[in-house]
Amino acid sequence: MGIQKDMRNAIKLVKGVLASRKAQGQLREKLAVQGPLEPHRFKVGVYFADGKVNMYQMRQWYKPLAKLAETWPVLILSRASGAAITMLDEAPVPVAYVRKVVDLERVIHEQDLRVIFYVNQNAKNFQMMRYGRRWHVFINHGESDKMYMTTNQFKAYDYSLIAGDAARARLGKVLWDYDFDKRALPIGRPQADHYLDDAALPYQQDSREVVLYAPTWEGDRGGAAYGSIATHGVALIARLLASPRHRVIYRPHPRSGVLDPAYAAANREIVRMIEAANAADATAQHVFDTGSQLGWQLVASDVAIVDISAMVYDRLAAGKPLLVTRPANPAAEIDTSGYLSDCEWLPAADADNIVAIVDELTHGDAAQARLRRWVEYYFGDTTPGSATRRFHGAVQHLMEEWDKHAAIHAADAEFDDHDVKGDIEDAEEIEA
Repeated sequence: MGIQKDMRNAIKLVKGVLASRKAQGQLREKLAVQGPLEPHRFKVGVYFADGKVNMYQMRQWYKPLAKLAETWPVLILSRASGAAITMLDEAPVPVAYVRKVVDLERVIHEQDLRVIFYVNQNAKNFQMMRYGRRWHVFINHGESDKMYMTTNQFKAYDYSLIAGDAARARLGKVLWDYDFDKRALPIGRPQADHYLDDAALPYQQDSREVVLYAPTWEGDRGGAAYGSIATHGVALIARLLASPRHRVIYRPHPRSGVLDPAYAAANREIVRMIEAANAADATAQHVFDTGSQLGWQLVASDVAIVDISAMVYDRLAAGKPLLVTRPANPAAEIDTSGYLSDCEWLPAADADNIVAIVDELTHGDAAQARLRRWVEYYFGDTTPGSATRRFHGAVQHLMEEWDKHAAIHAADAEFDDHDVKGDIEDAEEIEA
């Protein structure tokens, strides 16, 4: 058994080396197409040390960054080959591949990066944060009430861009002696200003009300068993498909059913029902959505039905009615503060009555008034363009602060970071 295990490990290692060499070849080709970076052009850097598996964290910032780059040129700093290859294909701003610390130092010395954004808490962030004379700013990759949103790691950054009052209150319960007035800059959700950018709806708009059902996956433990496809999904989709007044957009999490066969079977049944409904009535135009773009669905739908996940807050940022499925698993952990303490819940037992519930949400004044209060609490003013203006205003403030401190320290000698050699350089992780 030991010999067989060693052989499997050896084969895996060889495959990994071959994959890494192939990736490096692709990278060289794509970097050549992009061309050399113009020296001293970029003022804003976005540091991303993760691989392809977490690309969703970067993608949600593409459009806000592209808009910001019209004023302040933006450069993405990618530490992993797989992510770099992907972003060289799809990112709207240039990408620098900085696998080693020496590569990172070269870019830092060739560019005038005043502000560095971080979208997550990767441990390698500290390899970038050691460089002074620039602001290190945590911008996160979403808004929610998860524990991740209250980590003490916020203190490691010079500033954080937060969504609004809810984020400040959440952090205020955990962070001791943190200067919120100076270091936490509220900007709302600038991604929401771009939800419909370049989006072509996959159906013809008509009198039907559009209902988005965007469940998460089943989860890998009871505490995170938020997925509703097997408990709510089949019943609620069946009722909505039977209604001539409604159109369904079904967007399941891509991992739906990877662990639970019953969950996978329920997912397949929903897809089958959608196909059958469209075959029976071509004007229905129900949508089974597996596309990479997330945004248009949140604005185009009149009502959204989501599980406990980041989708709750992405939809809340759109300022439109939503239902949150109540987990059927009693072990599922539910936050008892914030929006989930006052949201419109959908228990599994009520899934058969979904049409009447949707009608109440779209036409009931009390539910809409309560929603507006929560939207303002989490994101402030959600008037189109407002969050983008606050985002740009925050960056302008950081640039002015940089100018002020650069003037104060103009006579100081520059610390030579090259004296700190590659003692913290990590070998590149092989990506699948």
